[in-house]
Amino acid sequence: MKYALIGCGRIAVNHVKAVANNGLEFVAMCDIDDSKFEIMLEKAGCGEFPEAERYADYRLMLEEHPEIELVAIATESGEHARIALDCIDAGKHLIIEKPIAMSMADADEIVRRASEAGVKVSACHQNRFNVVVQELRRAVEAGRFGKLSHGSIHVRWNRGRQYYDQAPWRGTWAQDGGTLMNQCIHGIDLLRWMMGDEPLEVFGQIRRQFHDYLEAEDVGVAVVKFANGVVATIEGTSNVYPKNLEETLYVFGENGTVKIGGTSTNNIDVWDFADEAEADAANKGLEEATSNVYGNGHTSLYADVIDAIASNRAPYVDAVAGRNAVEMVLAIYKSQKTGLPVQLPLNDFASTDMEGEF
Repeated sequence: MKYALIGCGRIAVNHVKAVANNGLEFVAMCDIDDSKFEIMLEKAGCGEFPEAERYADYRLMLEEHPEIELVAIATESGEHARIALDCIDAGKHLIIEKPIAMSMADADEIVRRASEAGVKVSACHQNRFNVVVQELRRAVEAGRFGKLSHGSIHVRWNRGRQYYDQAPWRGTWAQDGGTLMNQCIHGIDLLRWMMGDEPLEVFGQIRRQFHDYLEAEDVGVAVVKFANGVVATIEGTSNVYPKNLEETLYVFGENGTVKIGGTSTNNIDVWDFADEAEADAANKGLEEATSNVYGNGHTSLYADVIDAIASNRAPYVDAVAGRNAVEMVLAIYKSQKTGLPVQLPLNDFASTDMEGEF
Protein backbone atom coordinates (compact mmCIF):
# COMPACT_ATOMS: atom_id res chain seq x y z
CA MET A 1 0.00 0.00 0.00
CA LYS A 2 1.37 3.39 -1.03
CA TYR A 3 1.72 5.89 1.78
CA ALA A 4 2.55 9.55 2.44
CA LEU A 5 3.21 11.56 5.60
CA ILE A 6 2.31 15.22 6.10
CA GLY A 7 4.14 16.82 9.02
CA CYS A 8 7.56 15.53 10.08
CA GLY A 9 8.03 16.83 13.62
CA ARG A 10 8.17 15.22 17.06
CA ILE A 11 5.40 12.61 16.76
CA ALA A 12 6.20 11.73 13.13
CA VAL A 13 8.98 9.41 14.32
CA ASN A 14 6.37 6.99 15.66
CA HIS A 15 4.52 7.09 12.36
CA VAL A 16 7.64 6.28 10.38
CA LYS A 17 8.38 3.32 12.65
CA ALA A 18 4.82 2.09 12.11
CA VAL A 19 5.27 2.45 8.34
CA ALA A 20 8.39 0.28 8.47
CA ASN A 21 6.80 -2.28 10.79
CA ASN A 22 3.78 -2.67 8.50
CA GLY A 23 5.69 -2.81 5.22
CA LEU A 24 4.01 0.21 3.63
CA GLU A 25 5.53 1.75 0.50
CA PHE A 26 6.65 5.18 1.67
CA VAL A 27 6.10 7.31 -1.44
CA ALA A 28 6.38 10.87 -0.14
CA MET A 29 6.72 13.09 2.90
CA CYS A 30 5.81 16.73 3.35
CA ASP A 31 6.84 19.52 5.71
CA ILE A 32 7.32 23.26 5.27
CA ASP A 33 10.66 22.90 7.10
CA ASP A 34 12.93 20.74 4.95
CA SER A 35 15.41 20.26 7.80
CA LYS A 36 12.97 17.93 9.54
CA PHE A 37 13.06 15.09 7.01
CA GLU A 38 16.46 13.63 7.80
CA ILE A 39 16.16 14.34 11.54
CA MET A 40 12.90 12.39 11.61
CA LEU A 41 14.30 9.43 9.67
CA GLU A 42 17.43 9.31 11.80
CA LYS A 43 15.46 9.34 15.05
CA ALA A 44 13.19 6.61 13.72
CA GLY A 45 16.17 4.50 12.68
CA CYS A 46 14.58 4.27 9.26
CA GLY A 47 17.24 5.37 6.82
CA GLU A 48 15.82 2.84 4.37
CA PHE A 49 13.34 5.44 3.08
CA PRO A 50 15.62 7.77 1.11
CA GLU A 51 13.48 7.17 -1.98
CA ALA A 52 10.47 8.90 -0.44
CA GLU A 53 10.09 12.23 -2.21
CA ARG A 54 10.25 15.43 -0.17
CA TYR A 55 7.63 18.17 -0.52
CA ALA A 56 6.88 21.53 1.06
CA ASP A 57 3.34 21.66 -0.41
CA TYR A 58 1.04 18.72 0.36
CA ARG A 59 -1.37 19.70 -2.42
CA LEU A 60 1.44 19.37 -4.96
CA MET A 61 2.40 16.04 -3.41
CA LEU A 62 -1.15 14.73 -3.83
CA GLU A 63 -1.32 16.06 -7.37
CA GLU A 64 1.96 14.47 -8.44
CA HIS A 65 1.29 11.14 -6.71
CA PRO A 66 -2.30 10.10 -7.40
CA GLU A 67 -1.28 6.52 -6.59
CA ILE A 68 -1.01 7.29 -2.86
CA GLU A 69 -3.69 5.37 -0.96
CA LEU A 70 -3.07 6.24 2.69
CA VAL A 71 -1.97 9.57 4.17
CA ALA A 72 -1.05 10.36 7.77
CA ILE A 73 -1.38 13.92 9.08
CA ALA A 74 1.02 14.88 11.89
CA THR A 75 1.22 18.66 11.58
CA GLU A 76 0.35 21.22 14.24
CA SER A 77 -3.17 20.52 15.49
CA GLY A 78 -4.75 23.63 14.04
CA GLU A 79 -3.97 22.47 10.51
CA HIS A 80 -5.34 18.91 10.86
CA ALA A 81 -8.87 19.59 9.67
CA ARG A 82 -8.00 21.69 6.63
CA ILE A 83 -5.45 19.17 5.40
CA ALA A 84 -7.74 16.24 6.20
CA LEU A 85 -10.61 17.66 4.18
CA ASP A 86 -8.32 18.27 1.20
CA CYS A 87 -7.08 14.68 1.42
CA ILE A 88 -10.61 13.32 1.70
CA ASP A 89 -11.61 15.31 -1.37
CA ALA A 90 -8.64 13.71 -3.14
CA GLY A 91 -9.97 10.26 -2.20
CA LYS A 92 -7.23 9.36 0.27
CA HIS A 93 -7.66 7.18 3.34
CA LEU A 94 -6.39 8.94 6.46
CA ILE A 95 -4.73 8.59 9.82
CA ILE A 96 -5.07 11.91 11.66
CA GLU A 97 -3.01 12.66 14.73
CA LYS A 98 -4.99 13.85 17.73
CA PRO A 99 -6.94 16.05 17.91
CA ILE A 100 -8.54 15.53 14.51
CA ALA A 101 -9.82 19.14 14.61
CA MET A 102 -9.99 22.19 16.87
CA SER A 103 -13.69 22.92 16.39
CA MET A 104 -16.89 20.90 16.40
CA ALA A 105 -17.77 22.22 12.96
CA ASP A 106 -14.52 20.87 11.47
CA ALA A 107 -14.70 17.57 13.35
CA ASP A 108 -18.26 16.97 12.20
CA GLU A 109 -17.34 17.94 8.64
CA ILE A 110 -14.52 15.37 8.58
CA VAL A 111 -16.96 12.66 9.69
CA ARG A 112 -19.57 13.71 7.15
CA ARG A 113 -17.31 14.16 4.17
CA ALA A 114 -15.36 10.95 4.79
CA SER A 115 -18.62 9.02 4.87
CA GLU A 116 -19.79 10.61 1.64
CA ALA A 117 -16.46 9.94 -0.09
CA GLY A 118 -16.26 6.37 1.14
CA VAL A 119 -12.75 6.78 2.56
CA LYS A 120 -11.49 5.36 5.85
CA VAL A 121 -10.43 7.88 8.49
CA SER A 122 -8.76 6.85 11.72
CA ALA A 123 -8.08 9.14 14.67
CA CYS A 124 -4.64 8.41 16.06
CA HIS A 125 -5.67 7.48 19.59
CA GLN A 126 -3.05 4.75 19.68
CA ASN A 127 -3.37 4.09 23.42
CA ARG A 128 -6.53 2.09 22.70
CA PHE A 129 -4.13 -0.56 21.42
CA ASN A 130 -2.03 -0.72 24.60
CA VAL A 131 -1.90 -4.32 25.80
CA VAL A 132 -3.32 -3.44 29.22
CA VAL A 133 -6.03 -1.18 27.76
CA GLN A 134 -7.15 -4.03 25.51
CA GLU A 135 -7.38 -6.32 28.56
CA LEU A 136 -9.55 -3.74 30.31
CA ARG A 137 -11.74 -3.29 27.25
CA ARG A 138 -12.37 -7.03 27.04
CA ALA A 139 -13.44 -7.04 30.69
CA VAL A 140 -15.81 -4.10 30.09
CA GLU A 141 -17.35 -5.70 27.00
CA ALA A 142 -17.77 -9.02 28.82
CA GLY A 143 -19.72 -7.28 31.57
CA ARG A 144 -17.33 -8.38 34.28
CA PHE A 145 -17.71 -5.13 36.22
CA GLY A 146 -21.47 -5.59 36.52
CA LYS A 147 -23.10 -2.21 37.00
CA LEU A 148 -20.51 0.54 36.62
CA SER A 149 -20.22 3.06 39.44
CA HIS A 150 -17.67 5.63 38.28
CA GLY A 151 -14.29 6.15 36.69
CA SER A 152 -11.50 8.68 36.41
CA ILE A 153 -8.48 9.65 34.35
CA HIS A 154 -5.44 11.41 35.79
CA VAL A 155 -2.79 12.72 33.40
CA ARG A 156 -0.10 14.18 35.63
CA TRP A 157 2.79 15.17 33.42
CA ASN A 158 5.50 17.79 33.15
CA ARG A 159 6.07 20.17 30.26
CA GLY A 160 8.52 23.04 30.64
CA ARG A 161 9.71 26.00 28.62
CA GLN A 162 12.06 23.85 26.54
CA TYR A 163 9.15 21.76 25.26
CA TYR A 164 7.02 24.76 24.31
CA ASP A 165 9.96 26.54 22.66
CA GLN A 166 10.29 23.67 20.16
CA ALA A 167 7.44 25.13 18.10
CA PRO A 168 5.71 28.53 18.24
CA TRP A 169 2.24 26.99 17.80
CA ARG A 170 2.37 25.08 21.08
CA GLY A 171 -0.01 26.35 23.73
CA THR A 172 -1.93 28.64 21.37
CA TRP A 173 -5.71 28.46 21.16
CA ALA A 174 -5.75 28.41 17.35
CA GLN A 175 -3.11 25.75 16.75
CA ASP A 176 -2.85 23.61 19.89
CA GLY A 177 -5.08 24.33 22.85
CA GLY A 178 -3.73 23.56 26.29
CA THR A 179 -2.81 20.45 28.23
CA LEU A 180 -6.29 18.93 27.95
CA MET A 181 -6.33 19.10 24.16
CA ASN A 182 -2.70 18.14 23.64
CA GLN A 183 -1.37 15.93 26.44
CA CYS A 184 -4.60 14.64 27.99
CA ILE A 185 -6.90 13.88 25.07
CA HIS A 186 -5.72 10.24 24.84
CA GLY A 187 -6.75 9.59 28.42
CA ILE A 188 -10.01 11.48 27.95
CA ASP A 189 -10.73 9.29 24.93
CA LEU A 190 -10.13 6.13 26.99
CA LEU A 191 -12.36 7.33 29.83
CA ARG A 192 -15.27 8.15 27.52
CA TRP A 193 -14.88 4.83 25.70
CA MET A 194 -14.84 2.75 28.90
CA MET A 195 -17.68 4.62 30.61
CA GLY A 196 -20.24 3.91 27.88
CA ASP A 197 -19.39 6.59 25.30
CA GLU A 198 -22.60 8.59 25.83
CA PRO A 199 -21.79 11.65 27.95
CA LEU A 200 -24.73 13.90 28.75
CA GLU A 201 -23.14 16.75 30.69
CA VAL A 202 -19.70 18.16 31.46
CA PHE A 203 -18.72 20.69 34.09
CA GLY A 204 -15.10 21.80 34.03
CA GLN A 205 -12.58 24.35 35.17
CA ILE A 206 -9.21 25.17 33.63
CA ARG A 207 -6.35 27.36 34.76
CA ARG A 208 -3.00 28.64 33.55
CA GLN A 209 -0.97 28.37 36.73
CA PHE A 210 2.72 28.30 35.82
CA HIS A 211 3.10 28.74 32.03
CA ASP A 212 2.37 32.44 31.65
CA TYR A 213 4.01 32.45 28.22
CA LEU A 214 1.16 30.30 26.83
CA GLU A 215 -2.34 31.31 25.77
CA ALA A 216 -4.01 28.12 26.98
CA GLU A 217 -4.35 26.08 30.17
CA ASP A 218 -1.77 24.00 31.99
CA VAL A 219 -4.28 22.30 34.31
CA GLY A 220 -7.90 21.26 33.93
CA VAL A 221 -10.43 19.28 35.93
CA ALA A 222 -13.95 18.15 35.06
CA VAL A 223 -16.91 16.04 36.13
CA VAL A 224 -18.80 14.08 33.47
CA LYS A 225 -22.29 12.58 33.66
CA PHE A 226 -23.08 9.67 31.32
CA ALA A 227 -26.39 8.38 29.96
CA ASN A 228 -25.96 5.04 31.77
CA GLY A 229 -25.83 6.77 35.14
CA VAL A 230 -22.06 6.60 35.50
CA VAL A 231 -20.13 9.64 36.70
CA ALA A 232 -16.48 10.29 35.99
CA THR A 233 -13.74 12.78 36.71
CA ILE A 234 -10.95 14.17 34.57
CA GLU A 235 -7.71 15.71 35.82
CA GLY A 236 -5.02 16.78 33.41
CA THR A 237 -1.94 18.90 33.92
CA SER A 238 1.54 19.66 32.65
CA ASN A 239 2.52 21.18 36.02
CA VAL A 240 3.91 18.14 37.84
CA TYR A 241 7.40 18.69 39.27
CA PRO A 242 9.96 17.60 38.22
CA LYS A 243 8.93 15.09 35.51
CA ASN A 244 6.01 13.02 34.20
CA LEU A 245 4.35 11.19 37.07
CA GLU A 246 1.49 9.11 35.70
CA GLU A 247 -1.39 8.61 33.31
CA THR A 248 -3.85 6.58 35.32
CA LEU A 249 -7.30 5.25 34.40
CA TYR A 250 -9.66 3.86 37.05
CA VAL A 251 -12.84 1.86 36.43
CA PHE A 252 -15.06 0.93 39.39
CA GLY A 253 -18.01 -1.47 39.19
CA GLU A 254 -20.13 -3.57 41.56
CA ASN A 255 -18.09 -6.66 40.70
CA GLY A 256 -14.70 -5.28 39.74
CA THR A 257 -12.00 -2.65 40.19
CA VAL A 258 -9.22 -1.94 37.72
CA LYS A 259 -6.47 0.65 37.85
CA ILE A 260 -4.42 1.14 34.70
CA GLY A 261 -1.27 3.07 35.55
CA GLY A 262 2.26 3.78 34.38
CA THR A 263 3.35 6.99 32.72
CA SER A 264 1.03 6.37 29.74
CA THR A 265 -1.67 3.85 30.75
CA ASN A 266 0.74 1.00 30.09
CA ASN A 267 0.63 -0.99 33.38
CA ILE A 268 -2.05 -2.81 35.37
CA ASP A 269 -1.73 -1.72 38.99
CA VAL A 270 -5.00 -3.25 40.24
CA TRP A 271 -7.05 -6.06 38.67
CA ASP A 272 -9.76 -7.44 40.97
CA PHE A 273 -12.98 -9.20 39.93
CA ALA A 274 -15.61 -11.15 41.82
CA ASP A 275 -15.58 -13.88 39.15
CA GLU A 276 -11.80 -14.17 39.15
CA ALA A 277 -10.46 -16.97 36.98
CA GLU A 278 -7.03 -18.52 36.68
CA ALA A 279 -6.33 -16.40 33.57
CA ASP A 280 -6.66 -13.21 35.63
CA ALA A 281 -3.40 -13.93 37.42
CA ALA A 282 -1.48 -12.92 34.29
CA ASN A 283 -3.02 -9.45 34.40
CA LYS A 284 -2.07 -8.66 37.99
CA GLY A 285 1.00 -6.45 37.71
CA LEU A 286 1.13 -6.70 33.90
CA GLU A 287 3.44 -4.07 32.42
CA GLU A 288 4.02 -3.06 28.81
CA ALA A 289 7.47 -1.58 28.31
CA THR A 290 7.51 1.68 26.36
CA SER A 291 10.36 3.91 25.25
CA ASN A 292 8.30 7.13 25.56
CA VAL A 293 4.87 8.43 26.57
CA TYR A 294 3.51 7.75 23.09
CA GLY A 295 3.62 4.01 23.78
CA ASN A 296 3.69 1.24 21.20
CA GLY A 297 0.24 1.63 19.70
CA HIS A 298 1.06 3.35 16.42
CA THR A 299 2.16 0.10 14.77
CA SER A 300 -1.05 -1.66 15.80
CA LEU A 301 -3.21 1.28 14.76
CA TYR A 302 -1.57 1.31 11.34
CA ALA A 303 -2.09 -2.44 10.97
CA ASP A 304 -5.78 -2.00 11.79
CA VAL A 305 -6.23 0.81 9.27
CA ILE A 306 -4.51 -1.20 6.55
CA ASP A 307 -6.86 -4.12 7.25
CA ALA A 308 -9.88 -1.79 7.41
CA ILE A 309 -9.07 -0.52 3.93
CA ALA A 310 -8.53 -4.03 2.56
CA SER A 311 -11.69 -5.37 4.25
CA ASN A 312 -13.84 -2.29 3.61
CA ARG A 313 -14.77 -1.88 7.26
CA ALA A 314 -14.53 0.99 9.73
CA PRO A 315 -11.21 1.40 11.52
CA TYR A 316 -11.13 0.37 15.18
CA VAL A 317 -10.58 4.04 16.09
CA ASP A 318 -12.62 5.86 13.46
CA ALA A 319 -13.33 9.52 12.73
CA VAL A 320 -16.34 9.49 15.06
CA ALA A 321 -14.07 8.45 17.94
CA GLY A 322 -11.77 11.34 17.10
CA ARG A 323 -14.70 13.72 16.95
CA ASN A 324 -15.96 12.50 20.32
CA ALA A 325 -12.63 13.07 22.05
CA VAL A 326 -12.52 16.64 20.70
CA GLU A 327 -16.07 17.17 21.93
CA MET A 328 -15.11 16.25 25.48
CA VAL A 329 -12.25 18.76 25.61
CA LEU A 330 -14.23 21.54 23.96
CA ALA A 331 -17.09 20.94 26.39
CA ILE A 332 -14.69 21.52 29.30
CA TYR A 333 -13.45 24.69 27.62
CA LYS A 334 -16.99 25.93 27.07
CA SER A 335 -17.87 25.17 30.69
CA GLN A 336 -14.92 27.27 31.81
CA LYS A 337 -16.01 30.11 29.56
CA THR A 338 -19.66 30.07 30.68
CA GLY A 339 -19.20 28.94 34.27
CA LEU A 340 -21.99 26.42 33.68
CA PRO A 341 -22.41 22.72 32.95
CA VAL A 342 -22.43 21.99 29.23
CA GLN A 343 -24.97 19.65 27.66
CA LEU A 344 -23.85 17.16 25.02
CA PRO A 345 -23.85 16.64 22.11
CA LEU A 346 -21.89 19.85 21.60
CA ASN A 347 -22.83 21.39 18.29
CA ASP A 348 -20.86 24.60 17.90
CA PHE A 349 -17.69 25.48 19.77
CA ALA A 350 -14.04 25.97 18.84
CA SER A 351 -10.78 26.31 20.73
CA THR A 352 -10.47 29.84 19.32
CA ASP A 353 -13.59 30.79 21.29
CA MET A 354 -11.28 30.69 24.32
CA GLU A 355 -8.93 33.40 23.05
CA GLY A 356 -8.21 35.95 25.77
CA GLU A 357 -9.40 33.65 28.57
CA PHE A 358 -6.24 34.18 30.59
